[in-house]
Amino acid sequence: MTVRLPIVVPFSPSIDEAQAPEVPFSALDTVWFQLTGTLCNIACQHCFISCGPKENRVPMMTEATVRSYLSEAAELGVRDYYFTGGEPLLHPQFWTLAESVLAVGPLTVLSNGILIDGANAERARTLFDAARYSFDLRISLDGMSAEENDPVRGRGTFEAITRGIAELARVGLSPTITVVEHRTGMGSEQSRSQFLQFVVELGLSRPRVKFMPLLRIGREAERTHGYDSALAWYSPGPVEEALAERLLCSSSRLVTEHGVMICPILLDAPGAQLAKTLRQSMTPIALRWDACRTCVVDGLSCRT
Repeated sequence: MTVRLPIVVPFSPSIDEAQAPEVPFSALDTVWFQLTGTLCNIACQHCFISCGPKENRVPMMTEATVRSYLSEAAELGVRDYYFTGGEPLLHPQFWTLAESVLAVGPLTVLSNGILIDGANAERARTLFDAARYSFDLRISLDGMSAEENDPVRGRGTFEAITRGIAELARVGLSPTITVVEHRTGMGSEQSRSQFLQFVVELGLSRPRVKFMPLLRIGREAERTHGYDSALAWYSPGPVEEALAERLLCSSSRLVTEHGVMICPILLDAPGAQLAKTLRQSMTPIALRWDACRTCVVDGLSCRT
């Protein structure tokens, strides 16, 4: 049976710029690389940027583009780096680029873990041991069984992901496990405790679990529903200092093959591309999109 994925329609700003909350820019601490664009080896039903095996609307970053942004980021004093996608391990120069980033700062890689076989686990361990800075992996897993995980991540993904986690545990690495709360109750205190125990049983010596609220854009908007644009979740003017410090857009930027974006969530948002260089992108941000609500109200943080 052929699975037809929905056509992705970029979501437009729903809040007038004059009425939108404003986040001041403090300093460029973090740079995210949209390493493989929207190319992924699976097509999760709750993916907020609708990635997939044939999804190339946002192209893979060339090695030259990555190195150019990395050089600029180092000059600007960036503190840490993230590889995201899509699935970063699909990039043909993944290991070489990861090594280059680790020469100048800490690196976190967001992966679904499916491509982490024995050989890649060994490479990750070698890189971890040789790196001057910290090297961390975040593996996405959305349930403690195939019955919980596979309806949103795809048939057979639970087995493949847990196999990858077990390979990392075998070589002594403990990735952070990220869980999207795609069903009611997944984020309860009891569920969190159970998931942590489940991760321990997978063999991780330093278990870390990060629960994340849903972003109701991309494929998730069709799986369940989108945002209620009529809901007044914001007020005009500068946001409070404590909130600004928590929001990703106050101190980080996303780089892609096409330019610099506000953040990974707004990859498809018209108006979210800021500039061609990091230096030009260091400006205050108006929170004009409904998806910003998940960060402001629900406390989503993309950082590990």
